[in-house]
Amino acid sequence: MSEANKGAGRGRPDGRRLDQLRPITITPDWLKSPEGSALVRAGDTWVICTASVEEKVPPWMRAQGVSGGWVTAEYAMLPRSTGTRSGRGPNGRGKEIERLIGRALRASIDLSALGARCITVDCDVLQADGGTRTAAITGGFVALAIACRRLAAAQKLANPIRDSIAAVSVGIIGGEARLDLPYAEDVEAEVDMNVVMTGSGRLVEVQGTGEKGTFDRAQLDALVDLATGGIRELAALQQAAIAAAKA
Repeated sequence: MSEANKGAGRGRPDGRRLDQLRPITITPDWLKSPEGSALVRAGDTWVICTASVEEKVPPWMRAQGVSGGWVTAEYAMLPRSTGTRSGRGPNGRGKEIERLIGRALRASIDLSALGARCITVDCDVLQADGGTRTAAITGGFVALAIACRRLAAAQKLANPIRDSIAAVSVGIIGGEARLDLPYAEDVEAEVDMNVVMTGSGRLVEVQGTGEKGTFDRAQLDALVDLATGGIRELAALQQAAIAAAKA
C-alpha cells in the first residue's frame, strides 16, 4: 500500500486512518443454546451469529442423492437496528445477503466430511452502521467453527473446517481508498466493494460497484490490497475468539 493510503485522509468521520478497521470485538458463546454463537461489534454495527446443527440434510439433497452435509445462512435486521423502523418480513436485499453469507461459509468447510448434517447460521443485526453483511460473514464463521469443533470433540466427525473466512468493506471517497466503511462513508462512496477472503489469503467473492462513476484496474487492485490487510487482522481476531470458546 502506498504511504498516501496509510495517512489520516481528508477526515474520516471517526478519525481513523484510511487502512484502519473500526474497533472490533468478537465475543464467543454469546448465547448458551446454539452449538456455536458469537457477537460481533464492528464500530456501531452489532451482529449476533448462531450456528444450529441438525442431524439431517435438506430435502433437495436427499431427492438428488447428494452425499455429505450442507451449510446455509439466514439474515435479518431487527426493526429498529437503523434510524427508522423496518418490517420483520423477508425482502430482496435480505435474501441476496443470505445467499452471500451461505456461499462464503461453505467455502470454509469440507461438506463431504460434515456427514449427513445441516448447519444453519443465523445472522441477526442488532444495530446497523454499515458493513452488516461483512460482519455477519466474519461472525458467522466463528459460530460455525465453534459448532464444528464441538461436533469433533463429541467424536461425531473429524473437524471439517478447511480455512477461516472473513469479509470487509472497502470504498473510494474523494479519490481515497478507505477500509471498513461506516454508513456515513458508504452513502458517499464513489466506489463500494465487499471482499470475502480466506485466512490464507484466497479470494472467495468480490462485490464491487461504481456507485457514482467508474474505476480503473489500479484502483481495483488498491481496494483488494486494502481489504487483504483488514481481513488478515480479522482472521487473527476470529482465531482468538474460537480458542476462547468453551470446549
